Amino acid sequence: MNWIDLRSDTVTRPTEGMRQAIAMAEVGDDVFGEDPTIIQLEERTAAALGKQAGLFVASGTMGNLVALLVHAGRGDEIILGDQSHTFLYEVGGCAGLGGIHPHVIPNRDDGTLDLAKVEVAIRDTSNVHFPRTRTICLENTHNRCGGIVLSPEYGDAVGALAKRHGLTVHLDGARLFNAAVALGVDPEVFARSADSVTICLSKGLGAPVGAVLCGEEPFIAEARRMRKAVGGGMRQAGILAAAGLYALEHHIDRLADDHAHAATLAAGIDEIEGLSCAQAGDGVWSNLVYFSIDSDDLDAHELIERLGTQGILAIPLGADKPKVRMVTHLDVTSSDVHKALDALRSSLRGT
Repeated sequence: MNWIDLRSDTVTRPTEGMRQAIAMAEVGDDVFGEDPTIIQLEERTAAALGKQAGLFVASGTMGNLVALLVHAGRGDEIILGDQSHTFLYEVGGCAGLGGIHPHVIPNRDDGTLDLAKVEVAIRDTSNVHFPRTRTICLENTHNRCGGIVLSPEYGDAVGALAKRHGLTVHLDGARLFNAAVALGVDPEVFARSADSVTICLSKGLGAPVGAVLCGEEPFIAEARRMRKAVGGGMRQAGILAAAGLYALEHHIDRLADDHAHAATLAAGIDEIEGLSCAQAGDGVWSNLVYFSIDSDDLDAHELIERLGTQGILAIPLGADKPKVRMVTHLDVTSSDVHKALDALRSSLRGT
């Protein structure tokens, strides 16, 4: 079966041009700081985000973990959203490996944290009963909130709040280039008030592996030590970095195609009796589409099974009555979107 895989934008295969870049990559030992392709990737990404330096890491999860290990120590506290990827999907790494205490604030529907609640959550360091608040964590685009874009102005407001209290800001920017393309602005606009930013190369950008953590030079110097501590020191990894460089050069502008396909998908889903997609009315911000099943006779897991018999892959997310997530990416065409909609219609009819 020729599968149409809408589970995630992590499922893409390297393009022919990317494979050529990998094959021709100049390499060296990165732990010795001698891999020229990694150096080029780190410098290019840092420049794109308006930061002094970058650090190539194996994944976005590793990038977020390394950043938090630098920002906070054992017994310190970070503030983050209850729907954030770091809180939900990163194995509790900051607590388990770093002894860092997560202080969770509810994410609003638009992915933001209520700044008044954030300010209340900041601990009084003079009280010996409390952990010390060190960092506020944001996510942009926000996965569980529908791939919505947090505005640069909101990021600036969080940065100003953090600065007033002597805190740092870490931005999980796994899909930050999607945010930039969605609003038509430079990615550094979103990163300007963050002390550290992780961007993922293996999601919408289509590289097979890798992420880059960016910040100021002293921060990245310490992050390099923490990367080594969690087993992230790689050797001739320029073959991986070459894919990331190719993605930055060739796959950013085309993210607009993914967003257009997601908008078509969301609108089509919302027109199917028995399904509803809130993003269809609000406008799809990026490449993630979440929708609900309105019928009590069908749940998300059964719907996904029916879709699977027709060659469509998706995933359920949530607990009691989970939503279904579909993600567009460089391996998804306009024709694939319409085939997915046809499969949803027939699945709702039970055929």
